[in-house]
Formats: sequence, C-alpha cells, structure tokens
Amino acid sequence: MHPVHLAVLMTSHDRRARTLSALRALEEQRGLPAGTTLGVHLVDTGSTDGTPEAVRLRHPAVEVMSVGADVLRNQALRIASRNSRSGGGGGGPLGGAPGGPSHAWTHQLWLDDGVELFPGALATLLRTSEAAGSGAVVVGAVRNAYGDTVYSGRRGRSLTLVEPGAHRPERCDTYDGRVLLVPRAVYDVVGDPDKVFRHRMGDYDHGRRARRAGVAAFVAPGHAGACVDGPAAPGSREPGIGVREALRRVTSVRELPPRQWWVYCLRHTWPWAPYLMVSPYARTAARATLGRLRG
Repeated sequence: MHPVHLAVLMTSHDRRARTLSALRALEEQRGLPAGTTLGVHLVDTGSTDGTPEAVRLRHPAVEVMSVGADVLRNQALRIASRNSRSGGGGGGPLGGAPGGPSHAWTHQLWLDDGVELFPGALATLLRTSEAAGSGAVVVGAVRNAYGDTVYSGRRGRSLTLVEPGAHRPERCDTYDGRVLLVPRAVYDVVGDPDKVFRHRMGDYDHGRRARRAGVAAFVAPGHAGACVDGPAAPGSREPGIGVREALRRVTSVRELPPRQWWVYCLRHTWPWAPYLMVSPYARTAARATLGRLRG
C-alpha cells in the first residue's frame, strides 16, 4: 500500500464528552500501514459547553475552527474540507498531518463526532479501499448500543439501509456520511457536499452524484464503530402534536426544508420528483391527524 495521508473532517456542537471520545478512539486506531499520517480538521458550530477549548487542551495537534451556531452540519463539513485543502493545521493524533501544500492528503475521512471507531476500523476501511481501487468510496457502518446498524450505505430510491457483510464489502448506491473514506481521485471528481444542503441530505446527494459520475461505493466488512448518541429527538414524529406543529417541524432546516428537498428530488428521483416532493409532508400531516384522533 502506498503512503496514506488522511485528512479527517469533523464537526461538533455542544457534545464535548462525545467529541473527545471520538478523538480518543481515532487516536487508538491499530493495524494502520507504516507511515500513515492524519490531520484532523474540526469545525465547531457555536458550542457553549467548552468543546473547542477541551479539544485544544487534550488534542493540541487538531486544527479547531469555531464558527457560529447558525452553521449547520453539512455547511461545517464543507468548511472542514476547505481547511484540509489549505494545507493548514497541526499534526494529527497519529504523528502529524502531512505538511506542505494542500495536495498532500491521499484520502478524506468524514467522521461524525458521535461515533467511536473500533480499534481496527480505519485499517479495515483502508484495506477495502485498496482492494476497490482509488475510484471508489468506502462506507463504515455504525451500530447502536444494542448492536443494530443505524448508519451505513443505502440502496434504491427508498434508501434501504445496507447491512455490512462479515468478510466481504457490500455495494451501495449512496450513504450516510457518519464514517466515510473518500480517496483523492474521487474527491477530484465529486468534490464536497453541495452547499445547497445546510444540514441533512448532503451525504445522500454526494453519493448519488458520485454514482452518476461512475464512482462505486462499498460498505466495508463489519461495523466501523458505535454511535454514542442518545435517542434522537422525535421532531415531527412526536406523539400528540397537532398538524400545524408537525408540519412546522418537518419543514424546518433540521428535517426536510422544502427547497432543499425539492432540489434533491429533482436531481435524483425524476420523473417521480413531484410525487416524492409532496409525500413526506402528506405523511406527516396524516400521522399527526391520526395521532390526535386516537388520543
């Protein structure tokens, strides 16, 4: 395997303990090729719990940029990617970021700060990438505390979750971007997550654009890590809320804002885009109505 220089892209917001756990798990990776280097680029979106200060104290080699709380996950990931291309940042937890110009990194690793990588996860991702070739994306599946896969590759228009194989990679059409290895050759073709998506859908759109460009995507064998997030906020699915409140939530920037959802549908689901555009909002209204009637 050729020398590996990883640019690790992370975002954080008011999850100090979890962010530090994710960085510690990254630091404890085993079985990597000799000479592997990491440069970690963390963009913190207005944390008030001391996350940036704690990271700088415990992981001084990590490049930390603080931005406003109005910058959401997909936007922050784009900023982290820009920072990785600038050639800035200190050494990563495994001995230093590749110095010099921005072309030095060979792969980007998208890493959610709610995921703790298992000790051999990164080595497995790199082996899978080596076998698949530099023109493929490798997805790391993530399980929850109960052993269930919660993030992985996705298949089909319905975005069915792909279970990782025990020994062989599994093909997928797009992916959740919690753990994602993007070789430089793929980045040069697909680029960053699209800026039109502020929070969600940016990873799914990235995967669809990659496939359209002829880039294959594989889920690496086994689970790459565990998700340490607590239960997701119920949002528009919260029992007992009215139709107006449910629609307000589902159309918010943290769920399915209509303009961004329409862009996604138009790009990737034509000629069913008009139907698919309306369907999640109609389902939300129907669910809230039925919930009130049953209550």
